[in-house]
Amino acid sequence: MVVRGAPAIAIAAALALAVEVERLKPVSGNGLAAVNFLKNRLDYLVSSRPTAVNLADAATTLLKLSQKAADEGADAAAVYETYLEGAEKMLDADVASNKAIGAFGADALLQGSTASGNGMRVLTHCNTGSLATSAYGTALGVIRALHAQGKLETAICTETRPYNQGSRLTAFELVHDKIPAVLVADSAAASMKSLGRVDAVVVGADRIAANGDTANKIGTYSLAISAFHHGVPFYVAAPLTSIDTAIKSGEEIIIEQRSPKELTHAHGGQGTQIAANGVGVWNPAFDVTPARLITGIITDQGVITKAANSDVFDIPAFIAESKEGCPPSTKDSNGMAAPRSPQAGSAAKDGDIHASFKPLDETLVAGYVESQPGLVTILGGTSADWNVKEVGDGNLNFVYILTGPKGSFVLKQALPYVRCVGESWPMTLERAYFETTVLREHGRLASHLVPVVYHFDHPMALTVMEYLAPPHIILRKGLIAGTVYPLLAQHMAEFMASTLFHTSLLALSTMKHRKEVAHFCGNIEMCRLTEQVIFTEPYMDAANNRWSSPHLDTDVQALREDSAIKLEIAGLKSKFCERTQALLHGDLHSGSIMVTQNSTKIIDPEFGFYGPMGFDLGAFLGNLILAYISQDGHATSQDDREGYKLWLLKTIGDTWQLFSEKFLVHWDQNWGSGDAYKKEVYNTKDLQLLVQKSFMSELFQDTLGYAAAKMIRRIVGIAHVEDMESISDVEKKVTCERRALTFAKHLLKERSKYSDIRQVCNALQGSR
Repeated sequence: MVVRGAPAIAIAAALALAVEVERLKPVSGNGLAAVNFLKNRLDYLVSSRPTAVNLADAATTLLKLSQKAADEGADAAAVYETYLEGAEKMLDADVASNKAIGAFGADALLQGSTASGNGMRVLTHCNTGSLATSAYGTALGVIRALHAQGKLETAICTETRPYNQGSRLTAFELVHDKIPAVLVADSAAASMKSLGRVDAVVVGADRIAANGDTANKIGTYSLAISAFHHGVPFYVAAPLTSIDTAIKSGEEIIIEQRSPKELTHAHGGQGTQIAANGVGVWNPAFDVTPARLITGIITDQGVITKAANSDVFDIPAFIAESKEGCPPSTKDSNGMAAPRSPQAGSAAKDGDIHASFKPLDETLVAGYVESQPGLVTILGGTSADWNVKEVGDGNLNFVYILTGPKGSFVLKQALPYVRCVGESWPMTLERAYFETTVLREHGRLASHLVPVVYHFDHPMALTVMEYLAPPHIILRKGLIAGTVYPLLAQHMAEFMASTLFHTSLLALSTMKHRKEVAHFCGNIEMCRLTEQVIFTEPYMDAANNRWSSPHLDTDVQALREDSAIKLEIAGLKSKFCERTQALLHGDLHSGSIMVTQNSTKIIDPEFGFYGPMGFDLGAFLGNLILAYISQDGHATSQDDREGYKLWLLKTIGDTWQLFSEKFLVHWDQNWGSGDAYKKEVYNTKDLQLLVQKSFMSELFQDTLGYAAAKMIRRIVGIAHVEDMESISDVEKKVTCERRALTFAKHLLKERSKYSDIRQVCNALQGSR
């Protein structure tokens, strides 16, 4: 462990043998004898560290150079000189490689980040800096590059038990370079992620298999699991020389076992004994992180990403492409590709699946549909007979209604950025895939409440679905107009009870549930956006925030200074990030629901993920409360809206009450079908009722909390609601907004005092 870090091991071995070769001078003899000498020495060096592939790769490269010289007639002296030059070039190339990794990595992290304020908070493990490479570093090089750009808030390094490379070496490098740094225990990293204090994880690699499985310092696997669970991007940073395409997966990687003394004695085995005599020890130096947990692999030739819906990386294809795409001027005399700049070599953020993506405007939509026979059949006629109309609200996507002689449908296409902001706010195209997947799953569970999906084009991030023709209207617009929808509470309660119950552990086995949770963890960017705009930005000074200024300036300042509110929001955010109860719609507001007097359809689940049930319930109820409070701003002398407000109060109460009843019916009919509460354990009716009462009580509290959080973000955050924005009288608008903000704060802090939805409705009715 005097020399450690895969790149440093390779360079140290190459240069150590170079020193021995230098000391052999003057030499004589034929070239083949020199090659045999070098081979024996290199084989011996490779045997010292079997896990780190860089060493074997360096030995192979240097031996090929030497063999080539001998084959061309060089004597021993010339062969040795070739080796010396090759080893020195390898040192220079490693420095350049590290800096390329740093540049590529910083670019990748910033593209995928929603961090605001002072920059990113990046966690790293073990030591991957100047003490583990020739200079600069791999994973630590990414952190250095972020710091140099002014985009790093904090570097977080783990202590890296049992040898403490993080606390002894990484911490030293960070302090030496005056990079803001925090040292944490290995066991504290998951908790830190759960608190939203880590924006990304970047680690090094000792060996990477062809499928992306990665061997790195012991403890890396644990970090990857917790990052995956909490939706934190997890990157591996390593040169292409750390990739071993000869092995298919991590199962083939040999893992070194370290001395038992590293665990039984203090100071990594160098100090006094701290463990009991006679205890057995298992002390692997490395573990293997499966590719499915890795967001991307940052190399000196670009960032390797996975194809959509794939759990593995196609690394051989990336290597082949990087070599083929490398112009002659960037290859060295041996034909090896030299590191390229991030601009030239960055992989597309969403991978090759979207390589053919192009946005469709009104002039291109018909042409696309003509290329899809199934869609042509739905519309009938030809493009000359079709009408195309854009109806999107402009926030995120393009949405078109197409009508023809025989039928109609809606075509929705995602954009690679937030449309209402522009390209300065990148957004994953994969949200279209998750939206379609949720629509299909929710359609399976509540078919009459979800539009039918006709077609999905993954590369184009495009979904075609049932057109909900007039008199269907967006619920929010109907609420502003004062329209009564007699079946709304019943339909929404039915939708939420069915979708939330049947995707939870009350109905599913842990195996099925975990598989689904893992699948939807891929919708990470949308979850991060939610975290940002609901649980973070409204409570700080953020550029995206807006409110009715100067009228609400004092109210906003009071919100930001309210410690009790911040504690409540922290708890809700923690549950949002950690709790994977059920498959949520993720954005269930009154703009995601279309209605008539006898129909309700839930649309736009692009934020879908596995999270706390109360988030969907709270989103819907919170928007109904906003609609209720806004009625005073829409009232006129001819229509005081008092009767409509009573209907809204009843709808709020009925929604929760009906949801509770329908949810418990599902539970009673399927008791024990899921792994959460097995019949063999909860084997009496009294015990089952006790479990249900506790579960529903906690769910009610979650619902009220998320309702309040949703209301607050709509008053002071980036995206407001038309319920308030459409009030033309400024004083009335501000009065309604202040009332909504005040009630939301009350509900957030005092929700534990409410045990029944009617109590909440009474409090809302009496609020001013």
